[in-house]
Amino acid sequence: MLSTPTGAPQPRPGRPRDVRIDEAVPTAVLELLNEGGYARLTMEAVASRAGTSKPALRRRWRSRPHLVVDALATVVGTQPTPDTGCTHCDLIAGINTLTQAFTTDLGRRALPALVADLADDPELESAFLDRFFHPRRATTAEALRRGIARGDIRPDADIDLLLDMLAATTYYRVLFHHLPLTPDLAEQVVRTVLSGVATAQWRAAHRS
Repeated sequence: MLSTPTGAPQPRPGRPRDVRIDEAVPTAVLELLNEGGYARLTMEAVASRAGTSKPALRRRWRSRPHLVVDALATVVGTQPTPDTGCTHCDLIAGINTLTQAFTTDLGRRALPALVADLADDPELESAFLDRFFHPRRATTAEALRRGIARGDIRPDADIDLLLDMLAATTYYRVLFHHLPLTPDLAEQVVRTVLSGVATAQWRAAHRS
């Protein structure tokens, strides 16, 4: 321990965090998921692909599912919905980040298995919600509030319900594979949802 001029003990500085590992690991996780799927993903394989060691991974991520959660947050993004001044454009852009990510094996092979793990691990569920789900949801909620402020969405609209409706189609198709994630899915969903809560002002400007 080090001492201050008053004699109070101070902890020695720890080893600096290796930013290279933080950057390499999500990429390695996604590559391995695409190659072998969730069931074959191991901490050892990720460490080897990322050019690090398993102990180094353990210092940052408690388990394999935690690696996947962080990879989701890094690659899919936690602030997907921009502010362009166009309500439906912003919402479409946000949903498109899900569509684009989940048309890879990340969605088809990893998300259903990860969701199953969440049910049995409250700490993992909390990490998923805090690291990935809630931040994404918050940026879309802001887009909806901006839409209300600019007069595109009715002020009495239920924000939480709209958030669920906007994202549900993508997650539902990823989990059950009954229909594909098409390139125009985000636009179809946004226009369908807005048709129920849009103001006369928005409808007049987007009759087509």
